[in-house]
Amino acid sequence: MTFKVSLTAPAEQAEDPLQPPTEQYNKKKPFLDLFSQKNKLVVITGASGAIGGAICEGFASAGADLCLLDYQYDPKREQQLMEEFDIKAKAYQVDITDADEVRRCINSIREDFQGRDIDSFIANAGIAWTAGSILNEAATPETWKRVMDVNVQGTYHCSKYIAEVFKSQGHGSMVLTASMSSYISNVPNYQTCYNASKAAVRHMAKGFAVEFAHLTKPAGKIRCNSVSPGYTDTILSSFVPVEQRAQWWGLTPVGREALPQEIVGAYLYLASDAASFTNGADIVVDGGYTCV
Repeated sequence: MTFKVSLTAPAEQAEDPLQPPTEQYNKKKPFLDLFSQKNKLVVITGASGAIGGAICEGFASAGADLCLLDYQYDPKREQQLMEEFDIKAKAYQVDITDADEVRRCINSIREDFQGRDIDSFIANAGIAWTAGSILNEAATPETWKRVMDVNVQGTYHCSKYIAEVFKSQGHGSMVLTASMSSYISNVPNYQTCYNASKAAVRHMAKGFAVEFAHLTKPAGKIRCNSVSPGYTDTILSSFVPVEQRAQWWGLTPVGREALPQEIVGAYLYLASDAASFTNGADIVVDGGYTCV
């Protein structure tokens, strides 16, 4: 008896269920090895930020070679990571709101790391909404558009051009940075624009999870997931007075905000071989904020 797979791209008409990767779960192989990033090449956008920097250190400590993408070029950062973790690292300056820049940057990575596949792409770059209510004078249409251009269009540009690479090499893992704000309306601060942009990113990950899965044959060699951090001690929230941030902490069950390093484990898992059946998921790392 055969089973027709209905959810396929036009190019793939599968008749039988695909076989799971039992070989990587051989009892003789330590399960912990599945989490290793040794000999993998990982691209991280927003690499100069607090969360992006922590992600870089997390993957470097797990053995990955890194491509550090940011609007601000920081060659000292690549040198620091190479010396501290004995890996290869290279920094690239790119404006993710410019589709052509993103495409050229990814092409440059492939040239600089010839013979290497890009194993994971962490689309982490984003900016905050700082204008408060949309009725405030600072909440101009241009300010709204800028947040959407970076958080939504920028993520789309990265996703489009890395998907082409993943398709050509036959595998890859993409992780998008969404936010717990994609689920809730923050109080007492007003940031509807940011919330909407991150809701779009989280849903993009689900849509791309479906699209990308059938870019390979057999299906499922390309995955897309997202991480939704809660309040984290970064420059994105530094403009908010401590008294207001204290209200955030009071609404978080663990009673505080996160360190950037506390977010990293979710990215490491989603990019790892241990997550081979995790696709279209969103991992919320918010100290329990969205539970109440």
